[in-house]
Amino acid sequence: MFGIVRPCRHGMCGGLFAAWMAHLCGLCLALRDEHGHAARLVTNYDGLLVSVLTEAQSPALSPRRKAAPCALRGFSGAEVVGARAEGVRLAAATSLILASGKVRDHIADGDGVYARRPVAAVASRVATRWESAGARTAAAVGFDPAVLTDAVERQTRLEAVPDLTLLDLTGPTEDAVAAAFAHTATLAGKPHNADLLGEVGRCFGRIAHLVDAVEDLAEDRATGAYNPLLATGTDLAEARRLCDDALLGIRLAVTDLDLQERGLVKALLVKEVRRSVDRVFGPEAPAVGRCSREGTGPAAQEAPTRTPHDPGKTTPRDPGLPPEPGWGPRLCFALSFMACTCGLYRPPWDEDRYKSCGERLDCGGCDACGQCCNGCSGCCDVCSCCKDGGCCDGCGCDCNC
Repeated sequence: MFGIVRPCRHGMCGGLFAAWMAHLCGLCLALRDEHGHAARLVTNYDGLLVSVLTEAQSPALSPRRKAAPCALRGFSGAEVVGARAEGVRLAAATSLILASGKVRDHIADGDGVYARRPVAAVASRVATRWESAGARTAAAVGFDPAVLTDAVERQTRLEAVPDLTLLDLTGPTEDAVAAAFAHTATLAGKPHNADLLGEVGRCFGRIAHLVDAVEDLAEDRATGAYNPLLATGTDLAEARRLCDDALLGIRLAVTDLDLQERGLVKALLVKEVRRSVDRVFGPEAPAVGRCSREGTGPAAQEAPTRTPHDPGKTTPRDPGLPPEPGWGPRLCFALSFMACTCGLYRPPWDEDRYKSCGERLDCGGCDACGQCCNGCSGCCDVCSCCKDGGCCDGCGCDCNC
């Protein structure tokens, strides 16, 4: 699973987190039911936003169903969004097409194992299969898949053109996400929302592109791979300014949207996207009742890794574990088997090998920072986003739902 929106179970109201998980599991199961188990590998945290937006505009379009026990939920059942819901199917289509583009990008850059010709050949065939599957599902819900495939191709062409601005390079991503978000208005029968949703999509696409560029900056600089920040000579301060502008655009547009259920949309697109920007550009000062994740961007790379139980100590590797093997058949087999078992299997060198099923298979997005709930300020006595007058299992919401 990948994406920049990864809410923590301790930083979101219990009801909202359960709703988010219903969409996440619904997307995963929709990919399985329509395209086979292997397609579940493209489950995308960001892709499910179109499912969330569809339900927020018209809740009747996202009926729930009882799902069987799953390894990713610690072998427990759950209420999930039905696999035939149009919002979930649109999320599945966008995830498949964008994942195929990402694989092709890795092949073109020769990243890691993709530099090997046999691996690249297999990956190329998989990408083609995913793109075709995504196009079929997109057409079934009335969305033109050419918008996404053209954006992927245009992105590749632009990266070969010199003297472009950073916003020129983020343009294809912005256009693709804007089109997907705007189509949720058509699915929900609220065409008047399309322009605002397109604006939200453009801003989110810009942030996703920039966050990805900042996260990869050090590695791309070391390997000589393409990075839009390096190609345009943009510094981190300017990239952060562009992200902040986009964050403001999202917040204003979400406020004006005609939504029947606003809580989850605001929690994900306003609160969690802001946290993602803070995370990648550097650590944010801890706040009471908030999940204060460690920064992972260039501004935070010098900070030591901290343990959940003792924030002042670094995390040593267990000396009893065998060393990781280098790239080769053994590692490829282990990673493939981990994917096929949804993470239940862990190889001998994995530090999570002897943890419980729940710890090995947690897909809730929590980074285990250990500082999620340092205290509760009592802010959640009354919260409009939760039922029965109670707010949070972990008391982490900012009560602006």
